[in-house]
Amino acid sequence: MINPPGKFAGMVKIGEKGQIVIPKEARELLGVGPGDTVLVLCDREQGLAIPSPERTAAIYEAIFGAGRGEEE
Repeated sequence: MINPPGKFAGMVKIGEKGQIVIPKEARELLGVGPGDTVLVLCDREQGLAIPSPERTAAIYEAIFGAGRGEEE
């Protein structure tokens, strides 16, 4: 199967400890690598998603609002 530009779909196995490996192509597409932290979103109906680092910031802002969560 060939993925369209800017998109990735693939299968991964869940290991004994519940871990998955993000495929190389997906890591490259998201621009993430060893030591990076990623946000994992899960919805019973829609499934699992790992947004790009740029989308992660927007998601945090939408959830917590600008300026919230900072120490006062």
